[in-house]
Amino acid sequence: MIRTWTLFIIISLFPLFAFSQQQSNQLVNKRDSLMPGMSTSIPFTLENPSTENKIYDISVATSSPLISPILAKGESQIAPHETSVYLVPVRIATETAQGNYSVTLNITDRSNGTSFTKTSHITVSGNRKLSLTVLDSPEFTRAGEAIRASFLLKNNGNVTENLILESKNAIIDHDDAITLVPNESKIITIHKATNPELGQNEFQNLNLSVYSQGNPKENQSVYTSTQVISVKPSNIDIYHRLPVAASLSFIGMKNMGVYHDGFQGEIYGKGTLDKENKNQIEFRAVTHNPVEFNAFTQYEEYFVNYRRDNLFVHLGDKTYSSSYLTEFARYGRGAEIRYDFNKVSLGGFYNHPRFFRDIKDEFNFYSAFKIRKESEISVGYLYKMPRKEDPNLGNIRLDSQAHLPYAKGKFKISKNINISGEFAYSTTEKTEGTAYMAQAEVSFERWNGNLLYMKASPEFAGYFTNTSTFSGNIQYRLSKKISVFANYMQDAKNFQRDTLFLAAPYRKYFQYGIQYKYLPSGFVILNNGYQKYQDRLEPKQFDYYERFFRVSINQQIGIFLVNLEGQFGKTDNYLTGFNGNSSFYSANLSFEKFRTSFNIFGSYGLTSRYQMLNQKQVYYGARIISRFSDKTNMSIFYQNNYIPEEYFKDRNLFELVFHQQLFPGNDLDLSGRYSLQRGQIGDKDFIFSIRYTWRPNIPVQKTAEYISLSGNISNLGIKRTEGIRLMLGSYLSVTDKEGNYLFKNVIPGNYFLEIDRSTTEINDIPTVTFPAALSLASKENTFNFGLAPAAGIQGHIECLETEEKNLSDIESLQAKKGKKKRESIVIEAVCNDQTYRKICFIGDDFDFTYLKPGEWTVKLYRNGLDKRYKISTDKFQFTLKPSETKKLSIHIIKQQIEVKYQQESLKVGYNEIKNKK
Repeated sequence: MIRTWTLFIIISLFPLFAFSQQQSNQLVNKRDSLMPGMSTSIPFTLENPSTENKIYDISVATSSPLISPILAKGESQIAPHETSVYLVPVRIATETAQGNYSVTLNITDRSNGTSFTKTSHITVSGNRKLSLTVLDSPEFTRAGEAIRASFLLKNNGNVTENLILESKNAIIDHDDAITLVPNESKIITIHKATNPELGQNEFQNLNLSVYSQGNPKENQSVYTSTQVISVKPSNIDIYHRLPVAASLSFIGMKNMGVYHDGFQGEIYGKGTLDKENKNQIEFRAVTHNPVEFNAFTQYEEYFVNYRRDNLFVHLGDKTYSSSYLTEFARYGRGAEIRYDFNKVSLGGFYNHPRFFRDIKDEFNFYSAFKIRKESEISVGYLYKMPRKEDPNLGNIRLDSQAHLPYAKGKFKISKNINISGEFAYSTTEKTEGTAYMAQAEVSFERWNGNLLYMKASPEFAGYFTNTSTFSGNIQYRLSKKISVFANYMQDAKNFQRDTLFLAAPYRKYFQYGIQYKYLPSGFVILNNGYQKYQDRLEPKQFDYYERFFRVSINQQIGIFLVNLEGQFGKTDNYLTGFNGNSSFYSANLSFEKFRTSFNIFGSYGLTSRYQMLNQKQVYYGARIISRFSDKTNMSIFYQNNYIPEEYFKDRNLFELVFHQQLFPGNDLDLSGRYSLQRGQIGDKDFIFSIRYTWRPNIPVQKTAEYISLSGNISNLGIKRTEGIRLMLGSYLSVTDKEGNYLFKNVIPGNYFLEIDRSTTEINDIPTVTFPAALSLASKENTFNFGLAPAAGIQGHIECLETEEKNLSDIESLQAKKGKKKRESIVIEAVCNDQTYRKICFIGDDFDFTYLKPGEWTVKLYRNGLDKRYKISTDKFQFTLKPSETKKLSIHIIKQQIEVKYQQESLKVGYNEIKNKK
């Protein structure tokens, strides 16, 4: 019998034990993950081990005033040998910081006065929650005025935040590092200056970003946009114009002791003939050069070209080219035409060379077939006619007509590899010849390279003859800091250049090296190799072969960029027959300060390249470019001399250039130079120039007609509507006695209509939003509006408390906080597209002034208001009449917390089973 009862009791109580254990674990877990702003119950286990009924008086205390017991006092009655669970409801304030807290029961036995305590530990979890919203931002502002915007930043979490404020396009009005304690908010203001010279209306954005110092990735950004109204709008043109520049220069030159001067005129234009930009044209006319031509003066030139869709036509002077092998570059006077079909292009040119004595005329025809977007094949034919009528030309190379068919192509093999090539054949009355060229380019992530090989037979009648050339370079990046490279170059020896310029020296060189970037602002290059230079002119000034090692260091130090270079080599001088050492040292320093850039350089060499063994060479100079303003700049250059390898070209020894914009479209340029002419070693020439340029921009197509804007200002209770000044961009108008206004001869476009507030009463307000955005396109446009006395809204925010309810066994529902915090709300007033917001504290007055009459809606937002507070009415709708001030009363009700609890305690006990005899 006893066994049966025991088994029955175990089976009956097992679910209760299991449930009790589960509840205990849940309560423990719950205490470990409490969130701020919530209410919860903390369980305490009370036990009566005696044989008498016990009544305990209980009071509750917490370790923080932000954790307040909802039932601060109570009692518990426990039967003998029973255990009871006493639940303590507590409220955790929103601003309670993350951390560990304790709840303590002070227990007193009513029968004998014995006191003891029980403590339970709870953990409040961290809650990081920031909010950033736009509080106030202007919809419009005038150019030259600052755009000011305010944002509301609030810490809605329970963790103190150390925050960083940033703005990419505006200035923050206070420290960019702030600290917000839980539930604290702050108004952040930023501003941005606008350009008073703004030529047309435009939108400008302001942004504000905030992030915690320890969590930069948790970035919050808010943007606001404001339209800036130009106060000095640029004149909008009703004509489509062609940019044209006409100039007149007076040039003087003393050349080898002989002085010449004269005037030279130029006109140049490039643009389109229609507003759709379909008909493109370019032209230039430069009159005869009054002095001997060099690199610093212009040669006479006349040309015009036209392009539309797939058609291109050129008439006049230019550098004509058929292909790399047949005629790479030949300056002359002629004509060219090209038409592009879908995949096929046809074209040709006629050219009468101006600076090459062998050729009288040449004709070219070609066709190109496009395989893909970047791949095509071309075939063509070039016909050259020799110059025979002048017997004083002496020995000429082309003595009969030449026929040169050719084929060329370029192919994009992949996104990393491009190849191109050409084959040409020539025939004259006496000779035949061939030439070919191949080129490859590769570009990968870590390495890139270029190779070119060309060969022309001895009898080939193209641009190159009896020559071959090879060039190539490759670079490989070993790492982010280290790269290796190699370069090889061999110039072509026989090519038919124009006689207007002298030929550069024949070069053949090879070098390889390594580049090491030791700092983000500095790198060093080490290279080794050989080079061969041979003068093409007679008598030769140099002919040598040199093996060298070079070191170059480039370093940015603050605003200074420094370059140091040293070269050491062994030279075989073929001109004089001796061998010797050649070394060079150079330095270059550049920086920019006060709108001026400076460059200073110098070098020293001890060389065996020229006429003397161990010949000393010292070169130095400087260049200064100063931009005094957007309209004025000047540059000065000086260099004492140049190395002999550069004597084939014109070289500046001293140069002074001054530019001044007199007024828009009119410029004045002054320049003076001492120079060494091409082919000269020591003879210096002086050149000066005074140049005036006028840019008229010729109208070629009328794009719009002038329009008008008229309207009336209605009097809705103000003193007068006469004499009110209105502004429409750069246009002005004043109202008559009836309030009528008129703008004439307005260029179509988008405008803002503004009122000069100095011509109205201080309290007059328009019935529509101003500035008023208008899009004017019709011939006649009308815009009417009214002026009325401004209205307003005033009010007071009052806090009301509900009557305290009679709650049995409750002596206090809420503990006072140690830190008093003023509660606030956001008040928003909206009428159509106008919105105004204010943050207002409970117990304060508020107002909105200068409001236009009409339908208004006032909305109230909690702004983190404590949950115990309730907004009685959060929305008001009404109609404001002119001069009316609407009174509003806003009631915030502080609600008492009503707690209902079970009067009887939860009892957990056991029954004794006695043995019966």
